[in-house]
Amino acid sequence: MGANPALMRLGLKETDRVAILHVDDVGMCGASLDAFAELWSVRAVTCGSVMVPCPWFRATAAWAREQRQVDLGVHATLTSEWSGYRWGPVSTRDPASGLVDDELCFPRTSAEVAAHAKADAAANELRMQLRLARDAGIEPTHLDTHMGSALNARLYGGFTEAALDAGALPFGLRLSAEQWRKSGYDEESAAVLSGAVRKLEERGVPMLDRMLMLSLSVGEERLDRTLQLVRRIEPGQIGYAIFHPAVDTPELRAICPDWRSRVADYELLRSGRIRDELEGAGVRLIGCRELQALMPSCYSS
Repeated sequence: MGANPALMRLGLKETDRVAILHVDDVGMCGASLDAFAELWSVRAVTCGSVMVPCPWFRATAAWAREQRQVDLGVHATLTSEWSGYRWGPVSTRDPASGLVDDELCFPRTSAEVAAHAKADAAANELRMQLRLARDAGIEPTHLDTHMGSALNARLYGGFTEAALDAGALPFGLRLSAEQWRKSGYDEESAAVLSGAVRKLEERGVPMLDRMLMLSLSVGEERLDRTLQLVRRIEPGQIGYAIFHPAVDTPELRAICPDWRSRVADYELLRSGRIRDELEGAGVRLIGCRELQALMPSCYSS
């Protein structure tokens, strides 16, 4: 695809490179909130998204009410991946919804969600998560998706409409169907995702070009490999760089087998190396709020 049209609407050139430094999983546990709060305070990141069904959502909302300028979205949650620390839907516990497993929690994998979740139940769940966030005092700037569980043919339409109805920017990538397929998506989902994003952009909703995320299974050389990733943003693109920072606590170690990578994300962001690298290379840093402001007035919250 050509240069992202959102660049010119932001007052930038079509050859500029733009990055969003995004924190996923805020409120998943106390360690995730503590990390985001610190990183936001020192401008090490530009936005984040909260997991409404998780135990530390209320604490996150209380913090956000004191930080009125925080760029915070909702991390659309349809999965619960850990074994001893779990959460479930805020809208239903009905097994017929396809949203719960035999423990009445969300399924552990996105594949299970894609196979079993009823589209209307999933859309209602995401609307409820957005509503609860707003009722708690958060004005969501965007809606992205935990473990990519909404990025499939049956659920993406409900995901985007829930976001737009709440005045939040829906996550979407400006990829062709072929590019989606090469990323591992089935043919139907690839066609739906590419077509939906194209239509959203035609309606004036700004979209992203690249998602840049180092797997949490990568524990060593995390700084160097993250820098290699963010350097891939090309002229004319808006890159969405995703991190999962958390402070090192006994709680975090008990929850997450990948806790070392989460602590490493926190430490490398706190060091300022990522931000300095991008700014030094002339990459503009923005949050999701700047893109939300470009949305047509009919979607304003």
